[in-house]
Amino acid sequence: MRVALFITCVNDTLFPGTGRAVVTLLRRLGCEVGFPRAQTCCGQMHLTTGYPREAARLARRLTDVFAGYDAVVTPSGSCAAMVREQYPRLARTAPGPSFAEAVAETAPKVHDLSEFLVDVLGVTDVGASFPHRVVYHPTCHSLRGLHLGDRPARLLRSVRGLELVPLPGAEECCGFGGTFAVKNPAVSAAMCADKVHNVMAAGAEVLCAADNSCLMHIGGALRRQRAGVRIMHLAEILAATGDDPPPGPGAGTGKGAEAGKGEGVGKGAVR
Repeated sequence: MRVALFITCVNDTLFPGTGRAVVTLLRRLGCEVGFPRAQTCCGQMHLTTGYPREAARLARRLTDVFAGYDAVVTPSGSCAAMVREQYPRLARTAPGPSFAEAVAETAPKVHDLSEFLVDVLGVTDVGASFPHRVVYHPTCHSLRGLHLGDRPARLLRSVRGLELVPLPGAEECCGFGGTFAVKNPAVSAAMCADKVHNVMAAGAEVLCAADNSCLMHIGGALRRQRAGVRIMHLAEILAATGDDPPPGPGAGTGKGAEAGKGEGVGKGAVR
């Protein structure tokens, strides 16, 4: 199966380790992974801030770039939901049939990592080992847009040595919401404070999610409070083996943000 990695802007710029983890995991499961270097933003930020024409141009580019692959996998429920939910709506307002045809061909092939593993490959045990206490935060787009349900939890429960602990108020938004956090900082901070309180009450070593944007938001508050809880993308845990070092200062997603900023996953993901 020819699979393309759609890395997304946030991951490519701030969290390149997540993209590498996706490639490691998919190759372990027998997938041929490609990385189209011409990929750019999916247009979500443009659409949600009132620029549908600009979003449509980016959508046209994405459908062209990822044409011809059997599947497109992204470590972002937010961007996957943008393609699957909003691209068909953008196509209905665009002149001519070509864009609508491209969307109809490409959008159904775009999958969040967890649904690709569970629904397309049919696996929950991916051969991972991660002997730590983990709490999972279901991000809004993955929960309400993609309706991932318990797919991420099923994958985590199959990781050897991992103890998945419940998160109080798990389905509540963390307050990030892309530009929402910029336009409504006080409300966003209050929502994040509630989420941080619940994460700390869970007593886990690691906070996991399927979107690094939410992890960045919550993780920043955790670091400021010196909570001692690490943040890691789901892909990084699923790619882990017993030989990996335990979470510590700078580990996981946070390390990718600090050490890999500006590095770009395209240079290292598919060598």
